[in-house]
Amino acid sequence: MPGPLYIPVLPARPYAAEAYRRLCPDVQNAVSPVWNLPVRAGLSPCELATAFRQDVATVAKVQRHRSAWLDAPAVDEEQVPLLAQVLLRSDVGMPMRPVTGPGRLSTQQAMALELAVRSGDGMGIRVRVPGEWQGREAGEVRELVARTGPAVAVDLLLDLVAVLTDRPEAAKQALRALESLAPLACWRTVAILGGGVPRVTQDALEQGMCEVTRMEWRTWCEIAEGRGPRSPELSYGDYGVQPANDLTRAVPAGRGGPSWGALRYTTDDSYLAVKMAMRGEGRVAHNRAAARRLLQCPGFRGPAAGAAETWLRDCGCGQGPRGTGNFHTWLWVGNAQHMTYVARSLAA
Repeated sequence: MPGPLYIPVLPARPYAAEAYRRLCPDVQNAVSPVWNLPVRAGLSPCELATAFRQDVATVAKVQRHRSAWLDAPAVDEEQVPLLAQVLLRSDVGMPMRPVTGPGRLSTQQAMALELAVRSGDGMGIRVRVPGEWQGREAGEVRELVARTGPAVAVDLLLDLVAVLTDRPEAAKQALRALESLAPLACWRTVAILGGGVPRVTQDALEQGMCEVTRMEWRTWCEIAEGRGPRSPELSYGDYGVQPANDLTRAVPAGRGGPSWGALRYTTDDSYLAVKMAMRGEGRVAHNRAAARRLLQCPGFRGPAAGAAETWLRDCGCGQGPRGTGNFHTWLWVGNAQHMTYVARSLAA
C-alpha cells in the first residue's frame, strides 16, 4: 500500500500549526507531517513538563483525527522521563506515530516503542543521512525493527537533512541507504526527507528578491528516476520553507529578536525570498512593496490557490487587515503556500 503523498517536517510551533490549519481540505488530506518538538533548554523540570504539554497540544489542536508522526530528536537524558510522563499519562488528542532512530538515547528508543504499542498506529524510524552513507546505522535499524514485533507497523523516514548546492551526490547516497535499509522490514511507508532552503542573509536580500534552486526537489527527482524495479514505493518529504538546521535551534526566551525577516515563496524549481521589516520608519510601505514583488513574479499562483496567496495579495495591495504581519505571519504564509504547492504538484 503506498504511503502518504507528502510528508513535511514541521516544528511543533504555533506558526507551523497555523500553516497546517489553513490548508484546504484536499491538501490537508494529502499531508502527513513529522512534527518535531522544539529544543528546550534552561527550564526547570516543572517548566519543561509544561512546555512539552503545550507543544503537544499545539499539534493535537490542528491534527485532530489525522495520523501524524511525533518526534523529539533533541531530548537529553534528563528530559526523556518528563516527556514520557506527558505522552504516556495523558491522551495527546490525535493518532500519534512516535519516532525514534539509530543513534538515539536508549531511553528515547524505549519510550517510542512503548508509545507505539499503546497508540496502535505504528512507529517511525528516522535515519539521518547528512553526508556519505556508511551503512553503520543498518545494524541498529535491524535491532529496532526486531524490538517492535510484528504487531507494530514501522515507517522508514530517510532524512537527508540539508540538501543544498554543496551536495550534488545526495541522491546517490540516498539510493545507497535505501539499498541497505529497504530489505530490513516490511515498511508501511518509506519516505525521503530533505531540506533545500539555505539560510538567507540580510545582504542577499538588500537588492530586492533572492532566488535559490530547490535542490531537495531535484534530488527527489533523481532518486525517483534512479531507483530499481524492486525498490519500495517512496513518499516525498521536505522541511517546508525553513533551513533544516532551524529545527535544532533552541526556542528563544523572551521578546526581541532581529529587526527583519524573510517572506518566502515556492515556484517550480526555486525558492523566492524578500526582506520584511519588523520595525522602523516606513515598515508597512516597505513590506507591502516586498509582497508586491512576489505577486509580480511569473510563478505567483493567485489568491485562488489558498489562504497564503490571499494574504500575500492583501498585503501587497493594501486590502487586508492593518499591518503587514510579523515572524509568525511570514512563517505560516510561507509554509502554507509551500505545502499546498508541493501536495498539488505531487498529485498532478
